[in-house]
Amino acid sequence: MPINILMPALSPTMEKGNLSKWLKKEGDAVKTGDVIAEIETDKATMEYEAVDDGVMAKIVVPEGTNDVAVNQLIAVMAQEGEDVKAAAAGAGQGATSTARAPSTPPSPPRGEGAAQQAAAPSTSPQAAKEAKSPPPPQAPRAPSPQRGEGGGEGVRTNGHGAGAGANRIFSSPLARRLAKDANIELGRIQGTGPHGRVIARDVEAARSGQGLRAPAAAPAGAPLIAPSMSDQQIRALYDDGSYEFVPHDGMRRTIAQRLIASVQTIPHFYLTIDCDIGKLLEAREEINTAAPKDKDGKPAYKLSVNDFVIKALALALQRVPEANVSWTDAGMLKHKHSDVGVAVAMPNGLITPIIRNAETKSLSAISNEMKELAARGRARKLKPQEYQGGTTSISNLGMYGIKDFTAVINPPQSTILAVGTGEERAVVRGGKIEAAHIMSVTMSCDHRAVDGALGAMLIGAFKALIENPVMMLV
Repeated sequence: MPINILMPALSPTMEKGNLSKWLKKEGDAVKTGDVIAEIETDKATMEYEAVDDGVMAKIVVPEGTNDVAVNQLIAVMAQEGEDVKAAAAGAGQGATSTARAPSTPPSPPRGEGAAQQAAAPSTSPQAAKEAKSPPPPQAPRAPSPQRGEGGGEGVRTNGHGAGAGANRIFSSPLARRLAKDANIELGRIQGTGPHGRVIARDVEAARSGQGLRAPAAAPAGAPLIAPSMSDQQIRALYDDGSYEFVPHDGMRRTIAQRLIASVQTIPHFYLTIDCDIGKLLEAREEINTAAPKDKDGKPAYKLSVNDFVIKALALALQRVPEANVSWTDAGMLKHKHSDVGVAVAMPNGLITPIIRNAETKSLSAISNEMKELAARGRARKLKPQEYQGGTTSISNLGMYGIKDFTAVINPPQSTILAVGTGEERAVVRGGKIEAAHIMSVTMSCDHRAVDGALGAMLIGAFKALIENPVMMLV
């Protein structure tokens, strides 16, 4: 029996990916553990390893194809001793499936990730055909037993990512994409396709106000959220030709989804404090000057202010362990180590590589590790475990001259530190006005997990360390 190779879910939030490159071609022998393709996710480019032995019979999705839905068929492999031509001819029919290599993270649990996968857009030939003409009559078909598989007909979905217990709504890939672009819930659209299936023409009708069901009543006590403007409503405010349309890539969409979820579900509060970094700058200069050099004169390390910030925050969490937590509905996760994520800007977005066990590492080790992670992050070469998780984060805009700002918490973390620029300011000491190097920092806290007093203790511990860097070396 041939083996269907499906687009893998390489991270818990992945809904679709780009098939960057095939490393095996049709007719090539494949062994378990062989890298057969490179998959580009919203954050990184990762290798896809085979989990079975066989022969590559047919490549369904060519390399260079973007926005391939998770669990969509991308290739077919013949098992050892099986007729390769027969396996290729029966691509996608009656085959066993493999969707990820053993080393990749597990797919999202059903009811959350599955619904997101089902809502992912598709650019399949069937969807394009549907856009031109209504579908022909079809014999009754049982829904697919595997949620989110291939984005094909009969996909179960309840609109935009609701749980598995909701009503089943059958829709085509093109209809889901059009509904998403128009900001219309699929559950409100009256389907006219086979067996009530929502198709493209139904979405077009819904845009004009036809064929819409009444919205479901909100649960008692639920907050009312005003609907956002649709793409068409926004574009109507501007003259044609007065703007350039730049489609969102996967990274930008993921960032948007996570920020909305963070702001809507986490009760943020903010604490700002000024830090005198005069001693830090002096220590940094002395340490960098004393750094050993190789035969080419290159120093073994070159500390930045941000390296001190990472170390200070890591130690502060150890001094105030009640703040080194993650909120869950069942209970609090009290972390033993300080895993500090640092926001790194990259084209079309950002990524947050994590310094694990930062409280145990020297400043020079943190500096070199951060440089290496940032470089691989910008090249989209980080592994999911290198940017997922963490117990806190740092967002530093000081290099852009920003004095102070507030940052959005990265779930499931409970804090994030926004770092402004270090600058000379006038301060009063002993009744006299003096110049001092001051850096403003603002800590965003999840009020469910970190109360005001606890947050004040944490940022106070950070201030004590950053203003007296010798304490980081003890």
